[in-house]
Amino acid sequence: MATVAGVDSSTQSCKVVLCDADTGEILDEARAPHPEGTAVPAESWWQALCSAGEGLLDRADAIAIAGQQHGLVALDADGRPVRDALLWNDIRSADAAEELIAELGGPPVWADAVGSVPLAAFTVAKLRWLADHEPENADRTHRVLLPHDYLTWRLRGGPSDRTIEPTTDRGDASGTGYWSPATGRYREDLLAHAFRGRNPELPRVAGPAEAVGRTPAGALVAAGTGDNAGAALGLGIADGDVVISLGTSGTVYTRAAAPSADATGAIAGFADATGAFLPLVCTLNAARVLDATAELLGVDNSGLESLARQAPPGSDGVVMLPYLSGERTPNLPQATGSLHGLRPETLRPSHIARAAVEGMLCNMADALDHLRAAGIPIQRVLLIGGAARSALVTEIAAQIFGLTVTVPQPNEYVALGAARQAAWALTGTAQPPSWPARTIAEVPAPSDGGAIGQPIRAAYEKARQALYAR
Repeated sequence: MATVAGVDSSTQSCKVVLCDADTGEILDEARAPHPEGTAVPAESWWQALCSAGEGLLDRADAIAIAGQQHGLVALDADGRPVRDALLWNDIRSADAAEELIAELGGPPVWADAVGSVPLAAFTVAKLRWLADHEPENADRTHRVLLPHDYLTWRLRGGPSDRTIEPTTDRGDASGTGYWSPATGRYREDLLAHAFRGRNPELPRVAGPAEAVGRTPAGALVAAGTGDNAGAALGLGIADGDVVISLGTSGTVYTRAAAPSADATGAIAGFADATGAFLPLVCTLNAARVLDATAELLGVDNSGLESLARQAPPGSDGVVMLPYLSGERTPNLPQATGSLHGLRPETLRPSHIARAAVEGMLCNMADALDHLRAAGIPIQRVLLIGGAARSALVTEIAAQIFGLTVTVPQPNEYVALGAARQAAWALTGTAQPPSWPARTIAEVPAPSDGGAIGQPIRAAYEKARQALYAR
């Protein structure tokens, strides 16, 4: 039996799964923590991979790594990091992103050039910050890699073997701000502009099923990808499927045959790991809203669900705007969360609990609307993430989204997607192997014509407009 390993090198930890290459069955798995912070030594990721992969990677015939997107790993001429890697959630580059947008003539210019409008998370903004705030380190930067690029390179023997060429893939490259999903080419002019005239080397962009080398022990190494593209591959999404991930923050993405270029900046026009595209909308608040509300009410998440079931749909007019950490979609970085419609008879734990669930899902519905507005066909929602384990969240999601909601079996889908990519590279087939995700719940689209969901969204929109006219 051929076996493959998939790695999810996320912000918090490194997770490794060992799978049957034919069926995708998980045979073994392990994890190791990453250090806290938004700027960490890239070497710590390698150490975590070695720790989590001990006894697993040496059993694999092929390996692939999916990693956190956008980060900046700047290397000197000897392949050593010139500073700690800047992670996607390091916001010191927020002003740099705004500068870059203005310098090139506004969001539509960026969307046309690279499919996305830069944010603080994007590598291009971090390069501008480095050039302006640490020019000595910028001068020493010989090569720029993303987190998964760096680990794939190390897995193959770099930098000890100078002949090994660093590689990346379309999915991760599309989050840099200097690679175009539409043309499949780097925009080195944008890179040089952001980096104040410097032209560091960039990794070669490998094909979706390409084997980019081998480990010193002989295992095949696939191209790897970014975390969202990895999860999409792990879930095996098809045309018409939209993934809504309810983690601490939220993401809404789908598979598309053509690249997107949203001039508003709401949709990030990413590529996926199969040769297609992955338009994605991100929010800053999802499951954290439920966690914070549960803490406020003195219950756990199960207790929050029990309380919420005691209130009617719409919470008798109580609305929560869930912008606890500001918000990215809509772009309200200074916003705060708020409760609306409180009266003596509704100032109850049950109503606040249900308003938290409905507010979180209305925010995700707003994100989903951006995909609809772009003309992307949507047939069903795949709901994943910690909050998707709540039966009530699933029920309310179907009402508010107006779509069938499917909950796949909870799994490490980023690592599983990387493993599926490794199996694809190992077999050399035209399409990745079929590893269907198991469904544990499905709520059909409501047949009430929106009688429940539409009033909830209308009340939410009214509250949002009252505070933020956008």
